[in-house]
Amino acid sequence: MIGVLALGFLFAAPAYRQPGLPVADRVRDLLSRMTVPEKARQLDMYAGTAFIDKKLDNTHVAPDGRVQPAELEKLLGSLGAGSIHDLYPTPTVANEIQKWVIDHNRLGIPALFLEEGVHGYLGFRETVYPCSINLAATWDTALAQTTAGQIASEARANGVHMLLGPVLDVAREPRWGRIEEDFGEDAYLTGRLGASYVRGMQGDTLASDHTVISEPKHFAGHGSPEGGTNTSPVHAGEREVRSVFLRSFEPAIRESHARGVMAAYHEIDGVPCAGNPWLLTDVLRGEWGFGGFVLSDLGAIRELFDRHHIAATPGDAVRLAVRSGLDMQFYDFGHDVFQNALIEGIRDHKISMAELDRAAGHVLSVKFELGLFDHPFVDAGLNERVRRMPAHLATSLASARESVCLLKNAGGLLPLRKGAGKIAVIGTNAVNARLGDYTADQEVHADTLVDAIRQVDPSAISDSGEDISQAVTVAQSADIVVLGLGERGGISGEGSDRSDLSLPDHQEQLLEAVVKTGKPVVLVLTNGRPLALPWAAEHVPAIVEAFYPGEFGSRAIAEVLFGYVNPSGHLPISFPRSVGSIPDFYNHDPSRGQVYVDGNGEPIWPFGWGLSYSTFAFSHAKATVQGHEVTVTVDVKNDSNREGDEVAQLYLRPETSSVEMPVRNLKGFSRIHLKAGETQTVTFHLGRSELEIWGSKRKWEVEPGRVRVWVGDSSRADLSTEFTLP
Repeated sequence: MIGVLALGFLFAAPAYRQPGLPVADRVRDLLSRMTVPEKARQLDMYAGTAFIDKKLDNTHVAPDGRVQPAELEKLLGSLGAGSIHDLYPTPTVANEIQKWVIDHNRLGIPALFLEEGVHGYLGFRETVYPCSINLAATWDTALAQTTAGQIASEARANGVHMLLGPVLDVAREPRWGRIEEDFGEDAYLTGRLGASYVRGMQGDTLASDHTVISEPKHFAGHGSPEGGTNTSPVHAGEREVRSVFLRSFEPAIRESHARGVMAAYHEIDGVPCAGNPWLLTDVLRGEWGFGGFVLSDLGAIRELFDRHHIAATPGDAVRLAVRSGLDMQFYDFGHDVFQNALIEGIRDHKISMAELDRAAGHVLSVKFELGLFDHPFVDAGLNERVRRMPAHLATSLASARESVCLLKNAGGLLPLRKGAGKIAVIGTNAVNARLGDYTADQEVHADTLVDAIRQVDPSAISDSGEDISQAVTVAQSADIVVLGLGERGGISGEGSDRSDLSLPDHQEQLLEAVVKTGKPVVLVLTNGRPLALPWAAEHVPAIVEAFYPGEFGSRAIAEVLFGYVNPSGHLPISFPRSVGSIPDFYNHDPSRGQVYVDGNGEPIWPFGWGLSYSTFAFSHAKATVQGHEVTVTVDVKNDSNREGDEVAQLYLRPETSSVEMPVRNLKGFSRIHLKAGETQTVTFHLGRSELEIWGSKRKWEVEPGRVRVWVGDSSRADLSTEFTLP
């Protein structure tokens, strides 16, 4: 007779079905039960709107959209799906698809739903936050974490488990259209914001109803393409790759444990990122301990074959990518081509079972971490409770306010005094709200700058600026002119790279014509990248940079213009004098010259620049060394009669080093609030990661010697001290 305990053992759930077991054990058990085709399927992505009958567009499900089981059967059959993309579902639709997938594959493996969320979950009528370049302009890591957490909660409430972001490329090429998506030109600032952003998205656990996998991209160096054109080659040696392009990603992986990474399209020194085992395996997993899965950028595997020409066939491209450390395709090849490349590769010994298990195991691991095997469905009513919560809208507004950068304020023209005269609001970006790329077409209403100014001064007059002579007439009838200029959709964003960084269309002519009326002019810029504005910098008394400040951006700008909000944004990227002076990033090597026969090549406004209606003074910088730990203190005083926020910034440079080091590098920052007349001592703690360099021995070391320190409110800070490392 079989005992009760023996019967219980015989009928126990398989290990992968037991929630109490470690994820690694569950993955190992599940892989042991899977066939090669089932494993290959876990590495594939499917377009979700193919499963839906009614859509708002190519990616958004209509409110009354329903699942078509016949289409699911035709595309997925009995093998399930690794991931589903291009489907912004209702919770009901997400649950229906997930149930079908689980019920119709042999082992009940759930699908991973992943979508876009660079500055707000890209679903229908979700909160639109300021763009990432705005978030960088706040220099506020706590705000970055809060923003990311709220975006994640809106996505998860719709049944989405992973968001493709943040963008952690170091933006050293301002002609590149995707500047608006990232955190600027500095690896340290990007790294600190990126770590906070990932922490906000992923929370303390992924197995919740409000957190998602964060997927930093584009790994690595994508923000410095040759000629500024998207996906072009990046030219850099290992020292620069490690010191700049990898440093911006490292904190998000090592400290915040991002569970996804997107491999970039381009090549570095001739080796495409999607087929680079040094990058995807040696560094990412071996050195940094990355435990998530690597997704290709859309088509990056295919480009190993048809663009980079380092693979002879599509099958070779697939197998090269997987062997290099890539785990999932992104619409690279047709499903049969991709999956058969792996299935036939195992049969023909062109790829090993260990390599296939590694990739499938990485995908399955995050599904277990998300709790999808144990709780695969979303509460159908959660979305209505979470979408556009008051706290989310308040964060969007706060981010817009903190990101507005006052670049120039000659004669104290700003803030505008209510009742000081008639205001004319002119320009295409004054009569149109610019929200930036990766914003859904079916979007919430966003006020224009004209609307927002009229909330303060209903008598303000306006003109689109399309007819310059008409705009001049309007300007002449006013006492003060606010010019809303900048960029529009189609010239900023993914695939919208520019060879010219001046104001587009006829805006430069409009600007000069209005300024020549003699009226006081405030130039308000909304744009996705730095612009070259030498004429404006010389002739316009007040200039405000707002980038793309989200759905409440116009309100935030108006509050700054009228003094209800004290501007506190600082530039996360330098503004060049001309295209010819590019590259113009602040932390260049000292051997680089910046003087041309036809002018000065230094930026007009450098990295870190930002004015305020308050004035701040830095003093008493002091450095204390204890081994390879350094503490730097500085006093910051608000010596004006108005409270405000300042961003204290610390820069370093070794006096002598084994390799040429930049003229200075950001290694610390702190956003502080000071009341009128208040002094605060700011303390910076510098550890090994801030002090080490990739030196001539090709390894990270803290080299002994004197180090120069600068502390102030921009990369041009002149308050200096020094310390000596043993």
